[in-house]
Amino acid sequence: MINESIFREYDIRGIVPDELNEKSIKLIGYYLGLEIVKKYKIKNSNNSASTPLIAPYIAIGYDARHSCEDIFNYLTSGLNKANCKVFNMGMVATGVNYFSSYQKFNNINPFASIMITGSHNPSNYNGLKITVDKKPFFSNDIYKLGQKIASSNIIIKNDLTHTKIDVKSLYIDYILKEFSHLKSMKTKFVIDCGNGVANSVLCTILDKLDLNYEGLYLEPDGSFPNHHPDPSEEKNLIEVKKYLQEDDIKYAFAYDGDADRIAFLTKKYNIKGDILALLLTKKIKNPIVIGEVKCSQIMYDEINKAGGKAIMYKTGHSNLKVKIKETNAHLGAEVSGHLFFNDRYFGYDDAIYATFRILELINDNINIDKQIEALPSIYSSQEIKVSTTEEKKFLLISKIEDIIKTTPPKNLPKIKNIITIDGLRIIFEDGWALVRASNTTPVLVTRFESIKKDNLKLYEKSLNDIIKEAKKIL
Repeated sequence: MINESIFREYDIRGIVPDELNEKSIKLIGYYLGLEIVKKYKIKNSNNSASTPLIAPYIAIGYDARHSCEDIFNYLTSGLNKANCKVFNMGMVATGVNYFSSYQKFNNINPFASIMITGSHNPSNYNGLKITVDKKPFFSNDIYKLGQKIASSNIIIKNDLTHTKIDVKSLYIDYILKEFSHLKSMKTKFVIDCGNGVANSVLCTILDKLDLNYEGLYLEPDGSFPNHHPDPSEEKNLIEVKKYLQEDDIKYAFAYDGDADRIAFLTKKYNIKGDILALLLTKKIKNPIVIGEVKCSQIMYDEINKAGGKAIMYKTGHSNLKVKIKETNAHLGAEVSGHLFFNDRYFGYDDAIYATFRILELINDNINIDKQIEALPSIYSSQEIKVSTTEEKKFLLISKIEDIIKTTPPKNLPKIKNIITIDGLRIIFEDGWALVRASNTTPVLVTRFESIKKDNLKLYEKSLNDIIKEAKKIL
């Protein structure tokens, strides 16, 4: 029996081998392959000028987890049965995987790409991030795929036919050309690859540009022996912060397991993705920026004030990529460190590329600490998670909205507005409170921000009281 919970909003993810195993992955490859073939035929039937290939090519890469090569083999067998062709790019970062969709191999453009990765999850997890025709394959597409697979009894034989491709060299050459002006930059920094796949290309680029850096946990190792590969957690930045205590090291960069999220630190600040996006707009004229509902109000206000346009949208890397293309935005950001560049790049999240955009700011002598200190004072909480169930989490959001609109607690400050684009972002005079259902885990995610520090606890207590009341009703 295949557990349908592995089919999530943005990707497919589960425990190996309990949930992701030979049977489930072969079926995923087969039914996903059928969907890709269908989309490929529709696209080519609408383009009479083209001479389509017999079958779509899918470029597959994977991170450092020990289960990846087996999953690649199972996936390839399923895709081959669906009459797809497989390009094997080997171990790569997720940004390099996405990059393959914009390149030609043997004069062929891949029609789809699949990244085998468990991202920042523990080492016994793995998963698939899927792109078809340069668009994320997510949400209903993934859920429908799961429903087909759950009822299938097809037996799929091994067929490991594939063609090896070298996308890493193309990516390295691209970055070297785009950032040649950083050559021999003197400012010293430290990178922490966390034994993920960032250094499948990163140090080669840094060395060729003759940049001044120290490297930490560079070797890809899917057991993650030194710390968990999630730089959004402060406990995973302890070692890299020690390097920042040295006089000559000015900045630090850290990456998650598949290198699509970045942490950037100065000696004084750990700068989250939303504020990083604000800093990066300094080099973009009249920027259009897509932010998620968890982003600071400062990001939205300051971008709009400076003549740009900041748009609030749903959390999730797939959601932001779609919205960036829809609006032709320059940049997108999540607080967790996903940065999406459509300005001078292809509109997807790539922490390695983001590293060099940040280094540009430093090379231009922008004083990052002073830029941070010039922003309005604000107090923000971390994400605070409230446990619930998959079945109840969205029902709870609806019930919480009902309570807020009809019988709000007396200690709740006056509400100016409620933004419902993704959960509830409740706007008060001096700040806001957020509650949303996680699309990947059975929790409600809350976050709070105010110009007054004491308000954070007030917002949190008021919202928790409402959540408890909603739980009782359900």
